[in-house]
Amino acid sequence: MLVLALDTATPAVTAGVVELTADGLRTRGASIAHDPRKHGELLIPGVLAACAEAGITLQDIEAVVTGIGPGPFTGLRVGMVTAASLGDALGVPVHGVCSHDAIAAEVVAAGPFLVVTDARRREVYWAAYNGTGRTHGPAVDAPAVLAARVAELGVVAAAGALADTVGLPVLEPSSATPEGLVAVAADALRTGADPGLLEPLYLRRPDAQEMSARKRVTTG
Repeated sequence: MLVLALDTATPAVTAGVVELTADGLRTRGASIAHDPRKHGELLIPGVLAACAEAGITLQDIEAVVTGIGPGPFTGLRVGMVTAASLGDALGVPVHGVCSHDAIAAEVVAAGPFLVVTDARRREVYWAAYNGTGRTHGPAVDAPAVLAARVAELGVVAAAGALADTVGLPVLEPSSATPEGLVAVAADALRTGADPGLLEPLYLRRPDAQEMSARKRVTTG
């Protein structure tokens, strides 16, 4: 099965083609660019570049996997809307996975660890993992608040773009990879499970708010 993997939950604009078999997976083509302000401009060119490297066209894609956050509102919705649009156009299922889970899937660690990414506003998104999966989060906190919980969480290292903010040894990767994204959805893809609705993990309200109704001005 050829799977298109996308993620825009961090400044990394990730697109890749991953071949999923009964007993493994392999990246056939990938494009990862870094620009927190150009997710919309970079994602589709990245998709086409990944397909070209894999030697396929979009019509060969059999499923789409996209990161659903946590991530800032503007960047995250680019990847999710693109994934949903491509899935509809190609007639293939679209699976959403936690972007932190995708990072964790690629981490090689000797003990429990954190995944920490940029939430802006001087805060971080984080989740904690052990050898069997996610144990806490995802959540959003100030780095100092998270650092104070390290002992309570029992973690010994951290991955993700802001791993160095919590005072623990830093692990790779810093962002979700195509293989990591597909690894999280692999069981569902192999069994043909219903992917369900794409639900973003914003964890807080977007910066832009709808204006309240203007007060009526009366005269007399």
